[in-house]
Amino acid sequence: MTKRMIIMLIAVAVVLGGVFGFQVFKANIIKHVMASLANPPQTVSTVIAGYQQWQPAVSAVGTLRAVNGAELSLQLAGIVSELDFKSGDDVRAGQVLLRLRTDDDVAKLQALQATAELAQITYDRDRKQLQAQAISRATLDSDAASLKNNQAQVAEQQAVVDQKILRAPFAGHLGIRAVDLGQYLAAGTQVVTLQALDPLYLDFFLPQQALANIKVDQAVAVHVDTWPGVNFAGQIIAINPQVDPTSRNVQIRATLPNPDHRLLPGMFATLDISTGAPQHQITLPQTAVAYNPYGDTVYVVLDKGKDAQGKPQLIAQQTFVTTGDTRGDQVAILKGIKAGDVIVSAGQIKLHNDSPVVVNNTVQPTDNPHPDVADQ
Repeated sequence: MTKRMIIMLIAVAVVLGGVFGFQVFKANIIKHVMASLANPPQTVSTVIAGYQQWQPAVSAVGTLRAVNGAELSLQLAGIVSELDFKSGDDVRAGQVLLRLRTDDDVAKLQALQATAELAQITYDRDRKQLQAQAISRATLDSDAASLKNNQAQVAEQQAVVDQKILRAPFAGHLGIRAVDLGQYLAAGTQVVTLQALDPLYLDFFLPQQALANIKVDQAVAVHVDTWPGVNFAGQIIAINPQVDPTSRNVQIRATLPNPDHRLLPGMFATLDISTGAPQHQITLPQTAVAYNPYGDTVYVVLDKGKDAQGKPQLIAQQTFVTTGDTRGDQVAILKGIKAGDVIVSAGQIKLHNDSPVVVNNTVQPTDNPHPDVADQ
């Protein structure tokens, strides 16, 4: 009986030991699996921090406008009797563009001219008679006043005739004709736009802090999305002597040549104004920097050697940096990293300190100091 009891106790101990051992083994396996799942390697792209030539500059946006530009119209009403231009013509200053019907105005002018000529004859005759004491001085004065009045009426009527002729006030390029032959035009009706296209003005605003680096005759590099990759050179010609008290911005005007008429008034343009001597700065793509209220950070990739299988062990370590000016897709780094550091340029949103990483640089974020609109 005792022997059977011992055998039973041994069997129970073996079974309980097996169950307990299996539970411990299972717990260890689960622990290792969960540990590996908790911190899997994250795929990121990287860039090597390095020095670049950095030209300090002030950037702004502005609007192109013509040095001379006007919507041409007549101040008198009438019917169009003659059109002497075509849409898109280049015209010289004073060139006749349009005439209104002036038959009755010319007839009235001729009548007034005849009256003025008669008054001139009467005045000349009476002046001779006065010398012979044949008439009084009062008669001659009355004739002189009548002559001046008639001459003034002729000038007034001549102005009416002239105002029915539209002339180009300055040399420039005409737009689309908005009237037709035989059409009745009310006073002030727009006939055509006239724009002087060479040179052009560029008006833009800068904050008052930029005034210390801006002066007249300073060079300006202008970019227009219509012509990507083309730089138009300009020059500052005027700085408004008053800062807007609402926005604290100051208006600035530059001029730029436009001999081929590629630029048109009303276009939106971006511009850069170089300020100071070129500097050597460590630069990174702006996507590499995480901007936070408590400080700007980047992830530096560190090599921890190789694992048991001979594979490199890479981890990402978060580092605070001091950023400087931006230029296109780039940002200058003043402190926090050094040249040659490997920096995570994309994928850092998945990382935390000491996260293992796998580098895949087949796709890189843009890193262009002067990107075109098409690249955005």
